[in-house]
Amino acid sequence: MRAEVLYFEGCPTYRAAQKILREVLAGEGVGADVALLKVGSEEEARRLGFPDSPTIRIDGRDLFPAAKRAGHALGCRVYATPEGLRGSPTPDMVRAALAERNLVLGTS
Repeated sequence: MRAEVLYFEGCPTYRAAQKILREVLAGEGVGADVALLKVGSEEEARRLGFPDSPTIRIDGRDLFPAAKRAGHALGCRVYATPEGLRGSPTPDMVRAALAERNLVLGTS
């Protein structure tokens, strides 16, 4: 499994997303390294289909698919969590998204 967090340099929450993903994968017994992939330009954002930062991808697929849009820019992404809009998903959200894709055995 290839796990990565795409981000742009000004993003204040990409490290939190990386930490959450690492902890969830470790808790589920998945031995995957979580790579950081810096998106440095709007051109690169378009090429990668980067919806905003942070974006969590597993094997090249967005764990939380965003609606397709005409343009891509280096901006902050928000996630609708049970506590309201946040800059990264909760561990339970990551666990559930992985389980939906049959990437882990289920929620713990």
